[in-house]
Amino acid sequence: MDGNIHSIITGGTVDGPGTRYVVFVKGCPMRCKYCHNPDTWEAAGGEKKSVQEILEDYERYRPFMTNGGITVTGGEPLTQIDFLLELFTEAKKRNIHTCLDTSGIMFRRNIPEIYEKYLKLAKVTDLVMLDIKHIDPEEHKKLTGQPNDNILDFLKFLDEQEVAIWIRHVIVPDITYVPKYLKQLGTYIAHFKHIKALDVLPYHDMGKTKYKELGIDYVLKDVKPLTNDDAKKARDIVVEAMREERKRMKFV
Repeated sequence: MDGNIHSIITGGTVDGPGTRYVVFVKGCPMRCKYCHNPDTWEAAGGEKKSVQEILEDYERYRPFMTNGGITVTGGEPLTQIDFLLELFTEAKKRNIHTCLDTSGIMFRRNIPEIYEKYLKLAKVTDLVMLDIKHIDPEEHKKLTGQPNDNILDFLKFLDEQEVAIWIRHVIVPDITYVPKYLKQLGTYIAHFKHIKALDVLPYHDMGKTKYKELGIDYVLKDVKPLTNDDAKKARDIVVEAMREERKRMKFV
């Protein structure tokens, strides 16, 4: 099966554990205001690559993939779930670590034929890096143009299926870098057993140039980037809220 591919990076170090072969797919229904890959939004314009082509290419770099594997990101990989499922299934046959970097926006529990694909995908996915854009439903719509109910349900699904989860959360001034929302996020994710890591990332504006080239208005152009110190402060708030909630849960 062919996937619609935007680009491939070999030697990625921020897209899962170890050194990784990172596949960027085309197509995403989200329109996150801070997205730095707007060139992946539209499904059209990518390069068709088969599962076999990708795995054969991976094998060329395998000796350099120290403690790594394949990560599929985007765009939104779950817009191409059939391709993703085949790729990860074949990768596991080759003993390749599989990582999915996703927002979870495409997840549907109430459509049996789609849900069945997610059950199969869970069995061949070693790690999911789940982007929670905003914990508040209404603020999530303002930030991304989409609701977050499917995303939070996907988190629940992954936990049910005992898939390892890394939570990713970008902090943006006056949008997500707000103590109330950070505490709300920590309280919420405290209930899931299979969260293995929490990455809080500072907002940056490195995508500005892409927006200009694509003729898209960058609505956060006047928002100043945050620092790693800001991210640490935000993470501390989330983690403290998680601890408090887990402590409370023991006594309920």
